[in-house]
Amino acid sequence: MSQKKVDAYKAEKANREKIMKKEKLILTIEKLAALVACMVAVCWIGYSVYGKVTEGQETVTTETVMDTSALDSYLNGISADSEAE
Repeated sequence: MSQKKVDAYKAEKANREKIMKKEKLILTIEKLAALVACMVAVCWIGYSVYGKVTEGQETVTTETVMDTSALDSYLNGISADSEAE
């Protein structure tokens, strides 16, 4: 081996831990970015499908009217009886 190759090998060996940490960090960031991109794609597709499914459906609103006068008079009678005691 030439002296140049030996010096390069020694420099690489001395910084091997630093290089490995940097490569691990870059790999982790790449994985995280891919995960975020996949999540965005899945959410976008899901929202689009939901929009297409609910697009043709009409929203039917049913209004219910209830007469509570009998219940009100009953409760007023109970409260009047408890106040009289």
